Amino acid sequence: MKILLAPSETKVSDFGEGKPFCKDNFSFDELFDKREYILGIYEEHLKNTSLQNLSDWFGLKSIKEVEKYSKSPRYEKTAKAIQRYTGVAYESLSYDTLDKKAQQYIEENVVIFSNLFGAILAKDYIPDYKYKQGAKLPNINIEQFMKTEFSPFLDEYLGEVVVDLRAGYYEKFYIPKCQVVTYKFLKGGKVVSHWAKYYRGIVARTLAQNNIQTLKELFDMPLDGLKIKEITESKNIKTFICDVD
Repeated sequence: MKILLAPSETKVSDFGEGKPFCKDNFSFDELFDKREYILGIYEEHLKNTSLQNLSDWFGLKSIKEVEKYSKSPRYEKTAKAIQRYTGVAYESLSYDTLDKKAQQYIEENVVIFSNLFGAILAKDYIPDYKYKQGAKLPNINIEQFMKTEFSPFLDEYLGEVVVDLRAGYYEKFYIPKCQVVTYKFLKGGKVVSHWAKYYRGIVARTLAQNNIQTLKELFDMPLDGLKIKEITESKNIKTFICDVD
């Protein structure tokens, strides 16, 4: 069972021990040329844009930080994507505190939708970089490019059921055709927005800890701090509506 997750491209760790950007760092060899094409456009944008404009593009206030990320990440050391990203969902997933079996589950089953590298697995090695959600590159629509170029491969790769824990924005990158399970989180009868990222990480962690493989196992899976209130269905999407303790 595959899990779809959004990236955390403004909150990243800066360590790296892996080889710089290369085909060996990524799953799905047939998609590497797509990744290299986008990286090339990204590099040109960094080279041809002033630090002040890059500050807005990255969403960074510190010019020192802007200077750091204005250089191409192509030649930097890399780290596993699941350890590179450090946003709220990744903190609550807490990969480093999982046992080896659960870590392997995450590495093999979590598909992350990077604005820069496209669909990658949690185990793929990526450099330290910045890319604010919704930021535009010149002469290309990233969302449409990813959707056009990556969707045919993902349709075959993902299998019969996926757990979609992405923010709605990433539907612009890919809409699954298979059976989809999503989650909605309520507190006091109101939809949780910002903290939804935290609970998505909890769901992904629990899937790994329980080695969930089937839809039935997913239905029966206990969620610490969450109680399934209702399950709604629309087309190929089942939504688990959960009350937050």
